[in-house]
Amino acid sequence: MPCRARNEAPSCMTDILESIRRLFVPIHKEGYPFIAIAAVVALVLGQFWSPLGWIGAIITIWVCYFFRDPPRVTPVRDGLVVSPADGRVSLITTAVPPAELELPAEPMTRVSVFMNVFDCHVNRSPVSGRILQVLYTPGLFLNADLDKASEDNERNALVIETGDTRIGVVQIAGLVARRILCWSKPGDMLGVGERFGLIRFGSRLDIYLPLSAQVLVGLGQTSIAGETVLADLRANEPARPFRNS
Repeated sequence: MPCRARNEAPSCMTDILESIRRLFVPIHKEGYPFIAIAAVVALVLGQFWSPLGWIGAIITIWVCYFFRDPPRVTPVRDGLVVSPADGRVSLITTAVPPAELELPAEPMTRVSVFMNVFDCHVNRSPVSGRILQVLYTPGLFLNADLDKASEDNERNALVIETGDTRIGVVQIAGLVARRILCWSKPGDMLGVGERFGLIRFGSRLDIYLPLSAQVLVGLGQTSIAGETVLADLRANEPARPFRNS
């Protein structure tokens, strides 16, 4: 909206600067090689035919967008479990956690967040706590939105101890994703919302919680890593219903 009066100018300029800040968010360092490759390819293609160069430029911008790493404002109350990934809540169910987590072979609440290629792919810790295990498992590259991807796909699993509770966080590769990154290791202390990994080009995260945890999101809801509260480990209220609108 244009500034119509002199006294509106400061507010208008603030809005413009905020819009620019949101557009040009920080880029994670893991994306720099891919951005450089895309930029070089765009320049080479442009030498042969300018429309190809423009297409390459658009792809380069998209790669920059994919590897964005915006700051987040994380709720910090004890017991809250925040989303470890941007994306859609694709599954809320009860399941036995993968054997490699070495959690009790008993049903736990599993919340799955599916990330498409337009979501931010930096992963953040859902709780504050100490990492007990980090376990990589090779596997297939099925559609990460499928339920069986939890068992069949390439994945990297973390067990995080928060207070007297242990939860599982599993990074799962998808059809396009070909590398799971996790720079945290056993013994590390993570703060809630702290970055611990990244998955390249489409994937999913599963969070395994005690059955006593109250899930606070609905199926199909969009979540934001480090901000959206998925569940409450200390809730004593009845479960909240959700509806689509």
